[in-house]
This record gives sequence, structure tokens and C-alpha cells, in this order.
Amino acid sequence: MSDAALPNRMSGAEAMVHMLKAHGVTDMFGLCGDTTLPFYDALARLDHGIRHFLTRDERHAAYMADAYARVTGKPGVCEGPSGGGATYILPGLVEANESSIPVLAITTDVSTTARGRYPLTELDQVALMRPLTKWNGSIDDPAKVPAMMRAAFRAMTTGKPGSAHIALPFDTQKGETDPAEIWADPRHAHFPAEPSGPDPAAIEAAADALLSAKSALVIAGGGPVIAGAEAALLRLARRLDLPVATTVSGQGTIAETDPLAVGVVGSNGGVAATRAVVDVADLVIFIGCRAGSVTTERWRSPKTSVRFIHIDSDPQVIGANYQTEVAIVADAKLALEALTAAVEARQPAISFDGQARAAEAWAGKFAAFEPLAASSERPIRPERVIATLQRLLDDDAIICADPGTPCPYFSAHYRWRDAGRHFITNRAHGALGYALAASIGAHAGRPDVKTVAVMGDGSFGFSCGELETLTRYRMPITAIVFSNATFGWIKAGQNSGFGKRFYNVDFGRTDHAAVASAFGIKAFRVEDPAMLEPVLKEALAFDGPTLIDVIAQPLHEAAAPVSEWVA
Repeated sequence: MSDAALPNRMSGAEAMVHMLKAHGVTDMFGLCGDTTLPFYDALARLDHGIRHFLTRDERHAAYMADAYARVTGKPGVCEGPSGGGATYILPGLVEANESSIPVLAITTDVSTTARGRYPLTELDQVALMRPLTKWNGSIDDPAKVPAMMRAAFRAMTTGKPGSAHIALPFDTQKGETDPAEIWADPRHAHFPAEPSGPDPAAIEAAADALLSAKSALVIAGGGPVIAGAEAALLRLARRLDLPVATTVSGQGTIAETDPLAVGVVGSNGGVAATRAVVDVADLVIFIGCRAGSVTTERWRSPKTSVRFIHIDSDPQVIGANYQTEVAIVADAKLALEALTAAVEARQPAISFDGQARAAEAWAGKFAAFEPLAASSERPIRPERVIATLQRLLDDDAIICADPGTPCPYFSAHYRWRDAGRHFITNRAHGALGYALAASIGAHAGRPDVKTVAVMGDGSFGFSCGELETLTRYRMPITAIVFSNATFGWIKAGQNSGFGKRFYNVDFGRTDHAAVASAFGIKAFRVEDPAMLEPVLKEALAFDGPTLIDVIAQPLHEAAAPVSEWVA
């Protein structure tokens, strides 16, 4: 934006809008409030090209921004008012920050002159957000709007990406800002920005370690997908016939139909056949992976006696859970490109038998999965839903999944045919009610592909208000509810580890199709497995929002791929 395009005088609220535009923001999600009036007025008056999606809940605005960022590679932006709005928006910032996704939340606030005088909705927003975001501040001086916005975008997109928060007091919005300060660094309009390369000595050490192994394995987390490292990893894997496993967040690092893809490992989506691949490895390369409790089945697989190479942009992650032989602190793509070059320079005559190991893992999974996927039992088995969607959806479709019933089944059994971001789930904190909002953000960012939201009925109760948002914007998203009238994950834990003492986990069955219809959504209810495919076909083809209420088997009676429930 040129100086000539800007007025001689500018309010803080107007400066905020201009700074969003300068950083390439074209979409944002939020909910209005009293303290937001100057900001909304600026959005109404100015020519900025930003689509503002009105949501029904600030929490879901943040979840929308999160998924939007994941599919676009641009920071997601959400906004909300003071008081309750700031507290509601926080869960989405926590999830994004722990998932290394840049989401900026702008929460308007009471005037600085009213602080301490008990104005309605006053709270210390900066103190609230400080421990849970990467960057956080209150713009108490309107002259500082441009500089603090630049700082927020710089912090969000560089190093390990994360969330940021800006409090925007009412009097700051109405005060004056110098238009000459309206500029942005274009590098910070996408992420990861300014990626750091690896230490050459660490790369050489990693190549030496890798080529001295007998049974190496890659476990890729979300980092390679964020960094766009899919091709770099595949080149290394094919050079050495190296098997590649992923975490749930790492799905998309490699197409799961690739001969070297093992699939998801760990306690959520991993099975005995994939665990066997991990347990025979004598060297594991963690890439963009925190090696947390789920990925490692509470640090039991891989074993601590294995040798480790760890690549991550965050040095605090490396060595936190496993003694690391070689640490590479760098962007995943740059590190893998350098490691591949170092390996190729040695011209090794080595193979880790990755294709055979991966094929064995999938054969073990299919043996257990396929009979259940073909089952005509009632209630409908989740495996049948997964298999039917796999047949019907195009390869470029996006699936947003809530925790509970959807996550382990899709992680284990939906076989992604293309690399890249096609599966979105909230694995940092696993709050219910994520998928429906995430699907709205994903569709806003990538409108040309089909987006599907899958959730349990517990999650539906957290998020059903956003069905009105789907209707208002007529988004052709298909929502699928696994209806089993229980908080299934907890009940399954009570079933397996607490003597089947089921306490306070069951609730009444909701007619989710009727609720969706009341919001103006074309809705279906399916109890007969034979009707699942024709109903899914109709719903997926419909040019508008749809919902399918599937009467499904509860988790505590199912063969869910969750290791802690397996005897």
C-alpha cells in the first residue's frame, strides 16, 4: 500500500485494519461486542478486501482461524470483545500455539482510562494470555498500533510458529496513529518465515549415524507438513529404502499409499502391526515431533535404548524425552535437504528394507480392519463409515476430526493418497467441539475442495451453534456425527482400566438430524449400514451444508485402535 493511498489522519482502529491488509490478510473470523464498535466501524467504512466471517462463539472463531492457517500457509486471524469474549477465545489460541500454528487474536478492551474503576468486562487480558501464547501485548498507545502489529506477525511466523494476542483498548481504537507508519514485512505474511538452516557438523554426524544403523525408521510429526518438507523427506526415504511412520499431526508428511509409508504409530491410531515396526528399529529419526506420550505410547515405543536423531526448529523439544545422539535445530525442509545431500555424497550401498516393513504393517492393519469395515451389524461400526468415505471422497478432500470416536479411526484406517494437509485434528489439547469450526476455516481457506467435519455427539453439543454459520454462508461442508449417547473416550477408559464402573458418562440421545434441519441444513439419519453409502453420496454431492447422524457403535464396545484399551 502506497503512502498516497492513505489519509492524512488515521484512528487506531483504522490503523489496525490497514495493518491487517498490509500483512496480506484476506479473511478473519470473529464476534462483535461493545468494545469492538470502533474496529467494526473501520471495517465497515474502509476499502480493505478482508472478508469477515461472523461466528456464533469466540472459541470457534479461533478454531476457524487455526484450520484456515493450516490449509493456506498464512496466519489465521480471529477477533472478539473484552471480558467473556477474551476468555472464550483463549482455548483456540492454546491449541494453535501448541500445534505451531500462527493465529492472531485481537480482543478489544475497555478504555485504559477506565482500568481499576470496575468497568463492565474488565480483566487483565495480557496476564491471562501471557503463559499460553508465543507473543502477547496490549496496545495502550494508538501510535504503537503499526509497530506492535509487525511484532506480532514477526513472532507468529518465525522460528517455531505460534499464536499471538493483541488487546486493543477502546480509547486506542479512537486515538490517532501516524499513517506513515503503515507498512509490513511481506516475509511475515506466510509461515514458516525466515527458516533457519542446520549446522553442517550436525548434518555430517547425522549422516554418519544413519548409515551405521541396521534398521532405521523415521517418525514424522507435524513439523514436516508445516515446513513443506514432504518432497525432501521422500527423496531421502527412497534413496535408502527407509520406512516413514507419522504421528497423528504428521499425517500428510507422506502419502500413505506410498510403499514406504508405515502409517500412524502411537497409542491413538497405532496398532500392534505398526508398533512392531517401531520396536525393531535400532535408530529413530524424529522430525518435527515432540516425542510425547501419545506418539511413544508413554515412552515405551521406541525404547530408550534405541539411538536417536532429532530434527526440530524448537531446541527445547530435542532431548526432552529421549537421549539424543544427534540434534539438528533447523527447519525440517532445510535439514532434510542437507541430510539427503550428505547421504548421497557418500553413495551408500544400503537399504533399510522399508517397503517390506511398511507392507507388513499395512497387511496387519487390513487383516483386522476389513472384516469390520464390511460388517452389517447395528449399531453401525465406525470402520464401515471410514471405508465408505475412503471410496467416495476425492484425493484432495479435507477431513476435520474431533477427538473421541473420529480421531483414532481416521488416523489408523483412512489411507491418505496424497501428501500434504488433508487431515486436521486438534492433537495439542484435544478439546471437544473443534471439528465443525475447523471445517468452516478450512473451507474458507481452500474453497475448491470438499471439506468434511466428523465428530462424536459429545462434540456436537459443544459446537452446534455454528450450524447456523454454515447455513448463513451456505458452505458445502458435510458434517458426520457418530451418535452413541456417551462421552465414549472416557467410558472406554472406565471399561478397560476401572472395572467397567461407568460413572456419569452417558447422556440422552439427540436427534442431530432434526437439530441440523432446524438450522436450515439438509440432514439425514442413518441406522442401517446398507443405507450409509447412498446417503453419503447424496450428502457429499449436495451444493450446500449437509449433516448425517450415524447411529454408531460406542467406543467401549468397539475395536478402536487405542492401545490402552487393548487387553
